Amino acid sequence: MTELIRKITINGVEKLIAAPADRRLIDVLRHDLSLPGTKEGCGEGECGACSVLINERAVASCLMLFGQLADGDSLVTVEGLGGADHLSPLQEAFVSEGAAQCGACTPGMLIAAQALLINNPSPTRDEIARALAGNLCRCTGYAKIIEAVELCAKRMKGEGA
Repeated sequence: MTELIRKITINGVEKLIAAPADRRLIDVLRHDLSLPGTKEGCGEGECGACSVLINERAVASCLMLFGQLADGDSLVTVEGLGGADHLSPLQEAFVSEGAAQCGACTPGMLIAAQALLINNPSPTRDEIARALAGNLCRCTGYAKIIEAVELCAKRMKGEGA
């Protein structure tokens, strides 16, 4: 397959990336760009572990091919939510609420929650549950994850400690 070059903003940094058009985005991220935070769970788009934000929309990177990206796309992985020396408000809420257990689903949960909060900064508990429904977690039972997203939304509005 033909190698393509795309100008993409990844985690706030504009980059020129060359990769075969038929290479899965998750492989480009993890192996070519050394961004291992995006996890591969099922490889079929069913578990949500590989979710990334593309133009502020959550996408399963195991199902997306590099050739489907367009010049100018903005992509955020879990590494781009916080910084080298600080956590994002959502990551802080996950820590304070004990929403991360084994960590396999955490990157995808964070990305799905971030996409929700970008589009709906005041979600209800039901809206949070629906937004996270495409992400599988075998450890927490989702309650603490939903509570973490609720806490982050409250903090973003200046309501939480």
